[in-house]
Amino acid sequence: MIVINLDVMMAKRKMSLNELSEKVGITLANLSILKNNKAKAIRLSTLDAICKALDCEVADILEYREGDGDAEDE
Repeated sequence: MIVINLDVMMAKRKMSLNELSEKVGITLANLSILKNNKAKAIRLSTLDAICKALDCEVADILEYREGDGDAEDE
């Protein structure tokens, strides 16, 4: 399962959802979906903008965890 650690990086950078939304150019609703691990996909351009805004690497945002998927996904 892919886990999105956006909330962790936002906390480390002391950045609010509103501030990140403005910097990245993504709606609060879509950013909230990412932050809460509800997203099914993410555009590479969005991921690039998030990494630039948070000054981090893709691996700081996305993490692979084996065996943590929902039963419906397996």
